Amino acid sequence: MKNLGGLMKQAQKLQAKMAQMQEELGHRTVSAQAGGGMVEATVNGRQELLALRIDPEVASPDDVDMLQDLILAAVNEALNRSREMVAQEMSKLTGGMSLPGLF
Repeated sequence: MKNLGGLMKQAQKLQAKMAQMQEELGHRTVSAQAGGGMVEATVNGRQELLALRIDPEVASPDDVDMLQDLILAAVNEALNRSREMVAQEMSKLTGGMSLPGLF
């Protein structure tokens, strides 16, 4: 029973650290560009899209498909970078141990 109590305390500490990390990651951002910088997406550590910048030169009504592709590429890359950032921070917190379903 003594070991169980210690394990519960460790779990509570880890949970508190994770909550603090989630809060901090919500304030950290990453960006990605597509089309040589014509489209830029910025997301936070909660994988929320915060900003999308589109160069007016690429916003042609004659080539909407290209603009859509650039937006998708920029947003998806920014989301990938955000997930990598979260995974790195989680790894620091868990000592490299993978905890499925947490993030």
